[in-house]
Amino acid sequence: MTARVAVIGAGPAGLVASRWLLSQGFEPSIFEQGPTLGGQWTAQSGRSGVWPGMHTNSSRILTAFSDLPIEDGAVFPSGRDVLDYLHRYARMFDLDTRLRCNTRVDSVSRSGQGWIVGHGGQHETFDKVVVASGRFHAPTVPDVTGLASFSGSAGVITSYDYRGASSYHRKRVLVAGCAVSALEIATELARGGADRVVVTQRRQRYVLPKFVAGVPSDHRMFTRYGTLADETLEPAEVDRQLKEIVVESAGSPEQYGAPRPADSLFAAGVTVNQTYLTAVAEGAIGIRPWLRSVAGAAVTFDDGQVEKFDGIVFGTGFALSLPFLDGDVRAPLNLDAGGFDTDRYTFHPDLPGLAFMGMWDQSGGYFVPLELQARWIAYAWGGAVAMVGDGDQRAAVAVSRTTGQRKTRMNLAAVTFARAAGVEPRLADWPELERALLFGPLAPSCFRLHGPDALPDAPARFAAEAAAFGAITGNEMTERERSYWSNVGGT
Repeated sequence: MTARVAVIGAGPAGLVASRWLLSQGFEPSIFEQGPTLGGQWTAQSGRSGVWPGMHTNSSRILTAFSDLPIEDGAVFPSGRDVLDYLHRYARMFDLDTRLRCNTRVDSVSRSGQGWIVGHGGQHETFDKVVVASGRFHAPTVPDVTGLASFSGSAGVITSYDYRGASSYHRKRVLVAGCAVSALEIATELARGGADRVVVTQRRQRYVLPKFVAGVPSDHRMFTRYGTLADETLEPAEVDRQLKEIVVESAGSPEQYGAPRPADSLFAAGVTVNQTYLTAVAEGAIGIRPWLRSVAGAAVTFDDGQVEKFDGIVFGTGFALSLPFLDGDVRAPLNLDAGGFDTDRYTFHPDLPGLAFMGMWDQSGGYFVPLELQARWIAYAWGGAVAMVGDGDQRAAVAVSRTTGQRKTRMNLAAVTFARAAGVEPRLADWPELERALLFGPLAPSCFRLHGPDALPDAPARFAAEAAAFGAITGNEMTERERSYWSNVGGT
């Protein structure tokens, strides 16, 4: 009898998980609380943090799955473009017929060897469950003295509720945070007619443009070499190399009139944005230290300065929220203590038949690592690769509990899942692609070169994608690339 799998969520994670579960002979049912598929990319108020004018920070090559490349159109797709893509992907694999929209999952609990999924007063039993409900639905707002007293006419919202600059026309706006959503919103407000825009931040991050010399930055920043360097070199040297990419691309923030960041890129952090630093240099965006207190419309900053605002937008991150998981499921995961104790964000040995998709926080686009995680889950359950042994899983869970939830980078996540799924390409098998596989983009096609579900056209596709925008135009490494490669043991 074919095993039934409940997939919770019809965003990119739920769709790609269902596609690969089907390939291994499972029968997925996709539960979606909203009226349509797409997850965050539906841009529906209250269900999504994507606003109408938003574009991706990942290039179209890395904002796609391996079966359906985006071969033309905007280099950085709009939210509408991504939603259209997800509908095409669902049609490609007939996922629409497995979709149960307007069906909110209220509970997930264990029952013998299976799982009970509760929704709308009904309960169904499944052999397995994949939780793909999204990592970015519970925005966090830090404690700020007096914040509840804020009296500006535009009020206080989070980036999750932001829907465009029009409601802030000719208003004074404070944007709190320095990650992607905060800087994107600040620059949109500055262009969209706000009277004044100020960013308040705890620390100054480095800022990496989306495009440098015509090449998307994610093609250079998130590479296989970067993963090998992270595993081989001292952290200080990895820090230096990543900072070298960023500073050569955009300079350092203090050159634009922003505060000077910490010398260490790891200590300061980095955010991708094309025009933020230019707006700071032009005086369109002001920068203040963190806000200390609020009294009516007046905000006091940590340097003692006081300024009045009409609105505040918090872009200060998200908490992991999985309220439908039953107590005996939450306990092994350590969820109620703020943890997520799992083997590589995916499995727990005490919860067989349960898997998670997309529950980590990272820099860079999610589509490539999501597909690789989906393949690992489907292959492990379907027998295409061996399930990790109990002892190894418990060791991985112990490490997860010790380190806690930390932000990672797209390339580290992607290679982790590729290895687990048995699809990390072997350099020795593709000498003509060595440079692209090391220093080119981690395009989804490179993970169809080897292992289960390898594709005959993958080498040609990957060569073309690595060469796109002039990034990797030959197999001869530059002097710097040769030096870097030799440092991690390459020849």
